[in-house]
Amino acid sequence: MVTVTPLEAELLEIAGSVPDPELPVLTLRELGVVRAVRVHGADCVEVELTPTYTGCPAIEAMSLDIERVLHAHGVREVAVRTVLRPAWSTDDITAEGRRKLRESGIAPPRPVHDRGPVTVRLGPTRTLTAQTNPVRCPHCGSADTELLSRFSSTACKALRRCLACREPFDHFKEL
Repeated sequence: MVTVTPLEAELLEIAGSVPDPELPVLTLRELGVVRAVRVHGADCVEVELTPTYTGCPAIEAMSLDIERVLHAHGVREVAVRTVLRPAWSTDDITAEGRRKLRESGIAPPRPVHDRGPVTVRLGPTRTLTAQTNPVRCPHCGSADTELLSRFSSTACKALRRCLACREPFDHFKEL
């Protein structure tokens, strides 16, 4: 078990307070991508950041924003290191983050709980997860929704429509 100093905990909270550049309703802590902060010496801090997926275009903006907020807090040297293991999962989104997504009109991802290899399927399939835990409309709560497009404003989201209230909405895809 890694021991976290009070200063590291404070800096982790500050780094985690940065809004996500693609989903500014969430902080990086709520998204679950800021993994750790380590203090090295008097003025050097290393931040471990895990992207939502390899090649995520927002990782550079996240890193710069973390550096900026820590510099503003008086840290002179900040190194943001990309950490790929353990891989990020939508299960890493906090309950508060899921609530904020729903309140902003984005259906939060359903729980995955499996850190193993990702199954790839060719073509549309209805999985047991979709049948037992459907994507609910963030506007009216109906489970009667349909997929319009596997991609929406970002690669992390799909575009869906509620068949009850007829409103379109984004769904943060499970990973």
